[in-house]
Amino acid sequence: MHKKTILIVDDEPKTRQGLKKTLEGWADGKYEIISSDGASAAIEILKERKIHILITDISMPEISGIDMLKILKTQQQNPVVIIISAYSEFSYAQEAIQLGVLNYLLKPLNKRKLIEAVEQAVEVQEKREREGKIHKIVDERLVDVKEGERREDTPIKRAMNYVDESLHEQLSLKEVASLVHLNPSYFSVLFKEQAKMTFSEYVTRSRLQKAKNLLIVSNLSVTDIAEEVGYSTSKYFIKLFKEYEGQTPSQYRKTAIISETEN
Repeated sequence: MHKKTILIVDDEPKTRQGLKKTLEGWADGKYEIISSDGASAAIEILKERKIHILITDISMPEISGIDMLKILKTQQQNPVVIIISAYSEFSYAQEAIQLGVLNYLLKPLNKRKLIEAVEQAVEVQEKREREGKIHKIVDERLVDVKEGERREDTPIKRAMNYVDESLHEQLSLKEVASLVHLNPSYFSVLFKEQAKMTFSEYVTRSRLQKAKNLLIVSNLSVTDIAEEVGYSTSKYFIKLFKEYEGQTPSQYRKTAIISETEN
């Protein structure tokens, strides 16, 4: 996995070098610290590589730090941003906040406050990554169903809980209906009415969600994952996975690894 990168942008060589030295001491090789003497060069760097944390001066010739952030927004570039400035005018801080800046530090910089701000930025960036990973795994239809069933204890909620805990086993509508003391035909109709999907679709979506999680967080083979989520043959599992996700389990895992490497 590549080291995460912090980019410092400041047109004053002394400030830029001081920031770089302080952060290199703090990072102890865990982060790559790079710098740029202006916004134009920084924008080009961001086009070419992933920048996790951006520390930029506001007042720079040609393109100000604020204008640079506006340009980055239009390019869907989204590093965690810390602004540094010699100006204490509220209008600058206000505009920076509107652009989603995490922190606003005034020159001359206090080393301790700088490191605290960067550590906070690291936490925010790692949280974004975790949320991004979760978003890849989560099936929104299942989330909606579970939200709807969260409020009260119903036979359908109990059935869903049983399914969620028994994904590695063979699950039949008749068996689950019996467990929640309902006639299979009535259970089928009630399940579809309350879950907005059939019992069979709920089981499939739940199995595939668990499979996606295992593909990302484990080194289990596709065959082992198929068994873990209740499919006796990997061939059928791969077919279903491709129908729902638009790619095979192996392709899904490879995409997730590439994305992780880029982050």
